[in-house]
Amino acid sequence: MQSSQTPLWWVAHQYKKKKMNLYAINTGRILLGLYFLLPGIMKFLEWDKHVALMEKHGMVLVPVLLAAAGIIQICASLLILANRFITPAALILAAMVLVINITLHDFWNYSGVDGAHELQNFFKNLGILGGLLVLAGFNYQKSNEAQAL
Repeated sequence: MQSSQTPLWWVAHQYKKKKMNLYAINTGRILLGLYFLLPGIMKFLEWDKHVALMEKHGMVLVPVLLAAAGIIQICASLLILANRFITPAALILAAMVLVINITLHDFWNYSGVDGAHELQNFFKNLGILGGLLVLAGFNYQKSNEAQAL
């Protein structure tokens, strides 16, 4: 005769799995938040350096766009770090990463070391974009499950 109770090893496994998921998600969320918070602050502390970089890539309205990028990075990252409104904050940062990738990491316009550097940054940003989308999707799913209860 088989017992209807769940084996203790299975309960322990599920507990460890939930705990690991919690640690992984929160660690990733915090790292992504910090990744955008520090550069957001640096846009204001090293204003001239960022203006020169944007002008080098032929961008217009540089002061307005730079200020907007800094404010968006700081505000969205603080929301992510505070574990509040994560899905919209992550999606806003994802859109910003996409725009930055196309406008500032235009490896197709460079050759040699400069081209290789921009290509590396382009693909690094694709990984960060992927992390933001996973974070947004996970939190969207989590909020929908909470509403269903």
